[in-house]
Amino acid sequence: MLIVSFGINYICVMRVPFEKLKAEFKRILIGLGFTETKAELCARTFAESSRDGIYTHGLNRFPSLVESIKEGLVKPGAEATKEGGFGAIEQWNGNQAPGILSATFCMDRAMELANENGIGCVALKNTNHWMRGGTYGWQAADAGYIGICFTNTIANLPPWDGIDPRLGNNPLVIAVPREEGHVVLDMAISQYAYGKLQQYKARNEVLPLPGGYDTAGKLSTDAAAIIESKRMLPIGFWKGSGLALLLDLLATTLSGGNSTAKITAAGKESGASQVFICIKPVNNEQNAGLIEEIIDYTKSSRPVSPGQSISYPGENTLKIRAKSLKEGVWVDEKIWEKVRGL
Repeated sequence: MLIVSFGINYICVMRVPFEKLKAEFKRILIGLGFTETKAELCARTFAESSRDGIYTHGLNRFPSLVESIKEGLVKPGAEATKEGGFGAIEQWNGNQAPGILSATFCMDRAMELANENGIGCVALKNTNHWMRGGTYGWQAADAGYIGICFTNTIANLPPWDGIDPRLGNNPLVIAVPREEGHVVLDMAISQYAYGKLQQYKARNEVLPLPGGYDTAGKLSTDAAAIIESKRMLPIGFWKGSGLALLLDLLATTLSGGNSTAKITAAGKESGASQVFICIKPVNNEQNAGLIEEIIDYTKSSRPVSPGQSISYPGENTLKIRAKSLKEGVWVDEKIWEKVRGL
């Protein structure tokens, strides 16, 4: 066990073997009515998120899933059903099934369509939180496909020049397969995802860069002040605001599902709309050379400070993953004990 100090707060962290972490998740899910197969997939996805260092959507997020199940927002026995389609595009209804299960299925289906058509697009409505969006980018890349996916969310981001939250921080994932380690971009459209702000708040830690505005309308690095004002900062200022809007438009219109406005009106982040796109690469040998050329050129830039290194999206994830599998997955002891008691 390690005690880490963040300002006046102290957090006890410890390492737990990956399989033990997954087994605990699975035990709880089976007790909540999941079948063996469904519990295994959901448990593995949560454990893999913590394994890869995305603690906000791994162990830390698990209690909220349990709460949503008990509230009836997530239905363990439900499954996605097809509602329409034409060519390489299909529409599915998630029927409030666990978001991880529906998202995994839809990415698999997009790969099947890409295998037939070169590209596949599956739009999903009436689904629940997919937890770590990058999961489905890694899923596509591991199978050798380019993956693109995005989701809308409850309103938690003001439009540019606005004060009131009217946009979601609609996560966007783009993954490119690569033999030496996939390139996987997984980002929210807010400068910091809401879960990351909560993490900084809990630790009483200052943000490295401004992440939003305080109640006085000034840019702030105080996560608690940003959460209180409900004014997160979009990436790229007005450009991020426009991107968030377009992702909501695409997810809603392609799926025929709920927009951020309707999700927000319901009061709970449920019934979201998502899109999963897969592209089957051609000329793999040529592509491999081009990818390495781009990555090598990017890394040739001089670092800002001595000792620093330039990483491509997904590179640090692979390093954390390897260490977690060797030494155990870092967990917050307080949250771990809470989950074990569920």
